[in-house]
Amino acid sequence: MGRGDSRRRRRGSGDQREDAAVEELDERVVHIARTAKVIKGGRRFAFRAVVVVGDNKGSIGLGVGKAREVPEAIRKGSERARKNMRQVALAGTTIPHEIIQEFGAAKVLLRPASPGTGVIAGGGVRAVVEAAGIKDILTKSLGSANILNVVQATMRALQSMRDPVIEARRRGVPARNLMPFWKRGEADE
Repeated sequence: MGRGDSRRRRRGSGDQREDAAVEELDERVVHIARTAKVIKGGRRFAFRAVVVVGDNKGSIGLGVGKAREVPEAIRKGSERARKNMRQVALAGTTIPHEIIQEFGAAKVLLRPASPGTGVIAGGGVRAVVEAAGIKDILTKSLGSANILNVVQATMRALQSMRDPVIEARRRGVPARNLMPFWKRGEADE
């Protein structure tokens, strides 16, 4: 019995470390949709939860969970988001360059902003951008207002961002030429 107890304690201490890592992540439920399936006895309802998870340091993930109950859908979405976490390129508190990205009929414009601007974004885009740790950005959601597609377009846009230093090296130009204008002075110093 004594040996079994120590094993349990060891497992428990590992769980505490995992819990600490989980607590550092910023989890946001972007949207919950109720879906209905018509069956013989009437309608069967289920829920779809769109969850965004980020560490506020440039790493972000998106998950969609479906279940008969809301908490279960959120849990599934959160697990999928943690599995799908990706690193995105940042330039200080903003993004390195402007980008327009489409997903389905949703179209999203992301534009870098000078320090102090804040996050100018609506619903789904705001959740993704804030979870990624971006503090200054201008955005516009164009096209479809379907929240799932807008969030996926935003995720694709952030993942396709290129690091200005690597891109400058590839092009053979100074890195400061590719930085936003308010960052160029800092590169000279």
